[in-house]
Amino acid sequence: MDDFDDLVADLKQKRDELRLKIHLASKEAQEEWQELEEKMQQFSSRAELGKTGEGIGDALGKVGEELKLGYKRIRDAIKED
Repeated sequence: MDDFDDLVADLKQKRDELRLKIHLASKEAQEEWQELEEKMQQFSSRAELGKTGEGIGDALGKVGEELKLGYKRIRDAIKED
């Protein structure tokens, strides 16, 4: 579970960093942020449940990777503006 805990911590850090910059971002980046915020809330809830369930880890890992890529897209879009 160490890798999974690291993924959750990494996502939360990236999320916090972007939250500070998102108000200056383009409308497209802001819309993607909203979508990712909904996914992050679901992910966080499921991550807590996933610590006790078997087989859920793979699915959560995929969602986590999707969130990670989404945060990267937003970060890249903000750098371009």
